[in-house]
Amino acid sequence: MTKALERNLIVGLDIGTSKVSALVGELLPDGELSIVGLGSHSSRGMDKGGVNDLESVVKSIQRAINEAEMMAECQITSVYLGISGRHLDCLNESGMVPITDEEVSQDDVDNVIHTAQSVKLKDQHRILHVIPQDFAIDYQEGIKNPIGLSGVRMKAQVHLVTCHNDMAKNIVKAVEKCGLRVDQLIASGLASSYAVLTEDEKELGVCVVDIGGGTMDMALFTGGALRHTQVIPYAGSAVTSDIAYAFGTPPADAEAIKVRYGCALGSLVSKEDNIEVPSVGGRPARSLQRQTLAEVIEPRYSELFGMVNDELQKLRRELKDKGVKHQFAAGIVLTGGASRIEGVVECAERIFGCQVRVGEPVNIKGLVDYVGSPVYSTPVGLLQYGKLHQPNNLETVMRSHSVGGLMKKVTNWFKGEF
Repeated sequence: MTKALERNLIVGLDIGTSKVSALVGELLPDGELSIVGLGSHSSRGMDKGGVNDLESVVKSIQRAINEAEMMAECQITSVYLGISGRHLDCLNESGMVPITDEEVSQDDVDNVIHTAQSVKLKDQHRILHVIPQDFAIDYQEGIKNPIGLSGVRMKAQVHLVTCHNDMAKNIVKAVEKCGLRVDQLIASGLASSYAVLTEDEKELGVCVVDIGGGTMDMALFTGGALRHTQVIPYAGSAVTSDIAYAFGTPPADAEAIKVRYGCALGSLVSKEDNIEVPSVGGRPARSLQRQTLAEVIEPRYSELFGMVNDELQKLRRELKDKGVKHQFAAGIVLTGGASRIEGVVECAERIFGCQVRVGEPVNIKGLVDYVGSPVYSTPVGLLQYGKLHQPNNLETVMRSHSVGGLMKKVTNWFKGEF
């Protein structure tokens, strides 16, 4: 059994409306990311990205963290934390500075980005991310990396993601009450893009839509750069509520029925398929046609995708005014828990009028069989973000014991034998 007193571990924590997920990733010597720990627990006290019951959120976080610690055999002390909610906002800004020594240095790049982000924000908002889009030096535009190039003046285009200060404080407070430090707050939609998108898709133009329980998080890329982020406070839990009210079944059973039997396009379901639907108050379960279930689900998914499409059409017009061509040639990538339903691609293609795929986390090792699902796109993306943005002098943030027999432990864990 291998002993490792110092392992380069990072942790991603996603606190959603329906589920809290904690993933422990180990950065291997070859630069690959291996998932070595997973904790997941139903979420309580969260609604559409906001905290409405602090103590309930703390308990949910602690249970997920405990599971992840036990599986990875480590003590977690800090996390990369996802954040969502309608309070997130975005801006595209520009800044210009003179080049100090005729050749662009890192200081010049830092100065022009600082100038671009020096804008007035909404009241009580603070900057979450400053993401460079491209640079221009004198008359040359569309530069990705200006360092070392010669010129007189440099201009930078940046994408700013902001969040409401108090909303951010509340979710950080919940994490700190578990004895954890927040390494960085990351917008959930941006995190998901790190997990499921390819560089080619970003270059051609793509929109990733993470459909969770309470929110849909959008991140839109063209020309390899992030152009727009948006949170729509309406998502999969609305579908579950429709099923619960339409069939008089408990919400937990409605969610299970949605995942197991649901279909977002009724024409794909046979009229002969029947399902058992639990009742409330001790009443016996009923047998209903699966197509009846699809008739409840399809209108809601169509409405959700319609909301996303409205945002896309606005952005297309803005990009067209700026002369950006071939805006979303790579189409739409759906991910998140509510994307795991039959017919979701066909329903989405009908609304968006372009190619659609369901995105699963890629470029990971370790517990791929367990986290290689759209459900874990955000926490895997948090790890990928942490891998790329961690300081070079990062100290080990866990006290670890043993990594031997990982797959055996995972199998036992999910069998309830751990």
